[in-house]
Amino acid sequence: MPPFRDALSPLPLVAILRGLKPENAEAIGGALVEAGFRIIEVPLNSPCPFESIERLAKAFARQALIGAGTVLDPDDVGRVRDAGGGLIVMPHSDPAVIARSTELGLACTPGVATPNEAFAALKSGATGLKMFPAENLPPVVVKAWRAVLPPDTILLAVGGIKPDTMKPYVEAGADGFGLGSALFSPSASPAEVRESARRFAEAWQSLRARSGMLTK
Repeated sequence: MPPFRDALSPLPLVAILRGLKPENAEAIGGALVEAGFRIIEVPLNSPCPFESIERLAKAFARQALIGAGTVLDPDDVGRVRDAGGGLIVMPHSDPAVIARSTELGLACTPGVATPNEAFAALKSGATGLKMFPAENLPPVVVKAWRAVLPPDTILLAVGGIKPDTMKPYVEAGADGFGLGSALFSPSASPAEVRESARRFAEAWQSLRARSGMLTK
């Protein structure tokens, strides 16, 4: 399973599969991988999330980094690892979850909404920062944070992102995005997810001219 930065570099878009059912995991995962996605996250408030993570990891571990989102309990970090996951994502910034992820060798991108939370998360060992919710953290905030955070900090905007809203975030300094309902819904077919993924991937490629992306 590729390390976080390596997985993010080809296409820095994280697929958030909230509500995914295990029986659909391989088909949905295949549609995403075919479209170029290399990071897939199953929130733990989905049905049987550890089974979905295990299925995705067995099917796509060589091609993609599989992980869990909405991780609220440090004890769940070990369950994610045992299921084959390599990434922990959360909506908040809990030092205990970050520490457990670091201890077990998993990448961790906690949710942060203020500079204080951002610096505290990095001090705790966060691999990258999930700026959440992005609706409340517009590009001007990304630009301000980028001016003061360590230059190699990975910033991902998450929440309400669509193909046509990525450009101002990239121009402000965002390294990538977490994509939820605009990419996947539990009722969507693999073909529908593949088409949504294609639109996001094409939108990203049109912005690729920003030199130095994730090569800092």
